[in-house]
Amino acid sequence: MNTSSKFDIVVYGATGFTGQLVAEYLASHYKSDKQLKWAMAGRSLEKLASVRDAIGAPADTPLIVADASDVASLKAMIEQTKSVISTVGPYQLYGSDLVAACAASGTDYLDLCGEPVWMRQMIDAHQAAAQSSRARIVFSCGFDSLPFELGVFFCQENAKNAWGAPATRVKGRVRSMKGTFSGGTYASIKASFVAATKDLSLVAMLKNPFVLTPGFEGPKQPSGNKPMVDEDLQSWTAPFVMSTINTRSVHRSNMLMGFPYGRDFIYDEMVLTGAGEKGEANAKLVMAANNKMSGSGGPKPGEGPSKEERESGSYDLLFVALAPDGRQVRVAVKGDRDPGYGSTSKMIAECAICLLRDTPELKAGIWTPGAAMGDRLIKRLVDHAGISFEVEA
Repeated sequence: MNTSSKFDIVVYGATGFTGQLVAEYLASHYKSDKQLKWAMAGRSLEKLASVRDAIGAPADTPLIVADASDVASLKAMIEQTKSVISTVGPYQLYGSDLVAACAASGTDYLDLCGEPVWMRQMIDAHQAAAQSSRARIVFSCGFDSLPFELGVFFCQENAKNAWGAPATRVKGRVRSMKGTFSGGTYASIKASFVAATKDLSLVAMLKNPFVLTPGFEGPKQPSGNKPMVDEDLQSWTAPFVMSTINTRSVHRSNMLMGFPYGRDFIYDEMVLTGAGEKGEANAKLVMAANNKMSGSGGPKPGEGPSKEERESGSYDLLFVALAPDGRQVRVAVKGDRDPGYGSTSKMIAECAICLLRDTPELKAGIWTPGAAMGDRLIKRLVDHAGISFEVEA
C-alpha cells in the first residue's frame, strides 16, 4: 500500500452509473469522517464536477482526470492514492492496464469484476508483482461475488460451531431477488461470450469451476445448468446466471485461506422456484430469462434503475451446509437494496474502508474479499451496508 499518499481512496469511473453511487455513498456515509481522504476520477473533468454537485459531495472534493486508454494518466492517478476502487468495466476491455499499474506500484485495488477468465489472466500475470510491491488486489467486491463468498464463509463458521468441522458440501440458493443486474454485469457476460467465440481455448476456462485456483483442481462439481428438484430443500430449482463467477470465487477463497473447507469441497448455486407443478413452471421461466441475457436485451453500461427502484429492491440468499448424516446448518444473507446497484455500491465502498482500516496485516497479493477480510468485513457490512447474516433454525 502507498502509505505516503495524498488520498486513501480514489473512485475511478465516478461518472458512470455505479461509480456515481459509490461516490455518493462515501460522500453521505462518511461526510463527518475527517480522517478519510478520497477523490473522484474519470475521463472528463466537466462530468466529474457535475456528478460531484449532483451527489452533494463537498465542493472541494478532489477530481482527477484518468482514462483507461491512457496508461500515463492511470499511473498519475494511482501514485496519489493508497487504494483505487474501479467501476470501469467490462474489465477485460478496460481494466488490464490499471491492475498492472497497481500491482507494479504497490497501490491497493478493488473492483466489481464478474469475469473469471480475465481474473485468471490477471492472477497469472501480476500475482508476483503485487506481492513484491505489497499491493493488495481484491476482485469481485460487489453482488458478484461478495454475498455468496461471505455466505459460504459464515455458513461454514456455523457448521464448525455445530459439528466441530466444516461441511464438505454447501448449497447456495437464491430465495428471492427484487431488482436488476447492472448494465456492467450484462456487458461483462456478453464480453466473455464474445471473447470465447474468438478464442475457443477460453471456453474450457469459462466452464472450469477451478479456473481461479491455479495449481489446484478439486472434485467434480454439479453443473447446475437445467431445472431440477432439490431433494434436500423440497423445491424445484433453476440455473442461477451468476453461478459461473460466484462458485469460482468461493473455491478461490477456500484455497487462499488454506482449504478450511477441505480439498474435496463441493459447492453449487441455484434459484429456488418452489414445489410441485408451479415450481417446475417457474424454473422453466427462469431458464428462459437466463437464455435472453446472452442476447441483445438488458441495460447498457451506465444505465440503471431509478432511486426508488434501487431502494425498493432486495435479495434473500440461503446457504445450506450438509453433513454426511443428513444434518443441516442453514444461514441467510439478505440485502436491503437492489443487488446490482444499491447494494453493490455500498459493498465495494465498505470493502475499501475495511481494507484501509481493519486489515493492515493482510499480506500482499491477489485476493477475494472474503478470504482477505472475513469476519471483519461481515461486521462492517452488517453495521453500515444494510446486509444481514443470520442462522436459521
